[in-house]
Amino acid sequence: MASLVRHLTFDCSDAYRQGTFWAAILGGKIADDDFPGDPEALVSADGITMLFVTVPETKTVKNRVHVDLQPQDRTRDEEVERVVALGAEIVGDHRKPDGRGWVTLTDPEGNEFCVECSTAEREKISN
Repeated sequence: MASLVRHLTFDCSDAYRQGTFWAAILGGKIADDDFPGDPEALVSADGITMLFVTVPETKTVKNRVHVDLQPQDRTRDEEVERVVALGAEIVGDHRKPDGRGWVTLTDPEGNEFCVECSTAEREKISN
């Protein structure tokens, strides 16, 4: 039998703050036994579990792996507005006039992630 991915783990400066940010984005929750100041925070959301671990080093280079988000109940642009309001920062705008493309953002600690078109937007583009 093959291995399963248990969760994605992110090194960070403040595990609880990062966990709170990602829980809000994903509509998930931080584990009941994780609190501010803890060295780890586990976030569970539909389809994914993310573990944030506090480490002494700061982020210095671009991520080699990143999360791509596909909104389910809003458009790409609405999702970008929502995650910016939660504390993300836009670092690359790859939206095209025909509705295709994505937006690259960073979380509060500078980790890159992208927001792509929703399923409904993808269906509209392909027709």
